[in-house]
Amino acid sequence: MSDFEFDPPAPASIAIHDSRSRFPVRRIFCVGRNYAAHAREMGKDPDREPPFFFTKPADAVVDNGSRIPYPPETADFHYEIELIVAIGQDCVDVPQEAALDMVWGYGVGIDLTRRDLQLAARDKGRPWDWGKAFDLSAPIAPLHRAAQVGHPSQGRIWLAVNGVSRQEADIAELIWDVPEIISILSRSMALKRGDIIMTGTPAGVGAIVPGDRVTGGIDGLGEIEIEIAEPASTARHGGKAA
Repeated sequence: MSDFEFDPPAPASIAIHDSRSRFPVRRIFCVGRNYAAHAREMGKDPDREPPFFFTKPADAVVDNGSRIPYPPETADFHYEIELIVAIGQDCVDVPQEAALDMVWGYGVGIDLTRRDLQLAARDKGRPWDWGKAFDLSAPIAPLHRAAQVGHPSQGRIWLAVNGVSRQEADIAELIWDVPEIISILSRSMALKRGDIIMTGTPAGVGAIVPGDRVTGGIDGLGEIEIEIAEPASTARHGGKAA
């Protein structure tokens, strides 16, 4: 067994509905602009673009019910409600007709975004990491096993801030559906057990501030709730609370 210079961090994981077990997270893939109305509100034409992807680190995962500090270096912090797909089988170059066999389950998540940093990077042709892949940027509610809920292809997806509706659509409106997403991703790299796919958000994205309560859900997959807290106060070099 290998010796480590210091103890490795605990593996990132997501709660599982009606279980004490947790789903270990390997990687998080995100699909960009996968609802036509959202693509248009971001100034793009969904009818001319193939799907594209970006990633978040596994430890960006946050449990349902968490209080999330307003992140640093942004003045435009956004919510994006999404259907979550959890991969349960290792696979490469999967045909669409076999893609759903790779799915362990589904859930509800929020792609938190530092929009000003994302757009500044986009406009300069740079990667989106600083806008998308920051700490605590992937709240995900408990996952539901596909064996119990099937493979949802339609159903209301919604998000509200302080009880006011901000996003509402149907997952049937995905430009690239779940089998297509899995098949396309698996052509480029191996998907493995523990991989998570955030499938894109409907129109209606917007800013949130400290004190806001964000709720959302998808028919048949439950709901998610987070609260936005004041920015964390940390020491510059030690990482301890000031």
